[in-house]
Amino acid sequence: MVLQLDVSKTNEIAVVRCRGRIIFGEEADELKRVILGLLNETHRIVLNLVWIEHIDSTGLGTLVRSFIFARHLGGEIKFAGLSPNVRRAMKTTNVNRLFEVYDTPEEAIKSFRPDAEAAAGLEKAAPYRQIRASIA
Repeated sequence: MVLQLDVSKTNEIAVVRCRGRIIFGEEADELKRVILGLLNETHRIVLNLVWIEHIDSTGLGTLVRSFIFARHLGGEIKFAGLSPNVRRAMKTTNVNRLFEVYDTPEEAIKSFRPDAEAAAGLEKAAPYRQIRASIA
């Protein structure tokens, strides 16, 4: 399955809804490209991984590298809605200890700001734009 990335923004926070698989090749490269592009626009990103069917070591490496790169730029990447396969892969490799993981994207967004009023902008989210990585 092709990796599909839907990006929306809420109050300077980019939410990337990932569908498919994050594996060696075009999928991992596309995710990295999108995250790096978003870091030029905002320093706060939420990756929603609830629809990821499979992730391999390259996919995990892409998440770790993106997380570290964001930190070097003064940014943050938080994770939401891990699928069972992603959760298992992160736990097996202990990568889960590096990340802030939330059950929902809304919880991850709220975690960027301590006050609940700032999270009220959730209803004002920009429409999703679709980005597709095609596999030949």
